[in-house]
Amino acid sequence: MRDPDIGETADTTLVAAALGGDPAAYGHLVRRHAPMAKRMAVLWGAGTDADDVVQEAFVRAHAALSRFREGEEFRPWLLTIVRNVTRNSLRARGRRPAREASGAATWRVTDLSPADPAASAIEEVRRDQLLARVRRLPEGLREVVPCRYLLELTEAETAATLGLRPGTVKSRLHRALHRLRTEVADDRP
Repeated sequence: MRDPDIGETADTTLVAAALGGDPAAYGHLVRRHAPMAKRMAVLWGAGTDADDVVQEAFVRAHAALSRFREGEEFRPWLLTIVRNVTRNSLRARGRRPAREASGAATWRVTDLSPADPAASAIEEVRRDQLLARVRRLPEGLREVVPCRYLLELTEAETAATLGLRPGTVKSRLHRALHRLRTEVADDRP
């Protein structure tokens, strides 16, 4: 695609062009979604292997592009592949227990800290405490919170990515946030 406004081109248009033989169209999809795909790989425990996982996921997505259903969103479809490749990679290496540790060490919210070093330090401590609480949630609840709030996926994208119904995502988010609020309130003097 030679469109100078490629940033405005819909994913479905780029998918159709890629299926039509335009390699540049798939390249645009890769550039558009690679940062989110890498965050997803890190979130699911790929750690330092995140780049390899993402590359493998894009290769698999390209090979499966003909199975992409018209009318669906590309990003959740791709993130499902990233999630599966990450899980397969971890299983193949026998690093199941390390998944929690590597994911725990890499869950970071984009640094939006204030210029004041003291405020920045306090914010970092609060963020680390919150992330520790999220990691302690039961798996079903723990999966939806990072997708929705750390990756900033919509509820529909979270549902599609995790293979859940939108209502399930909504109820799990509600339960997770209630549990987190309760824990935070219990910690206050």
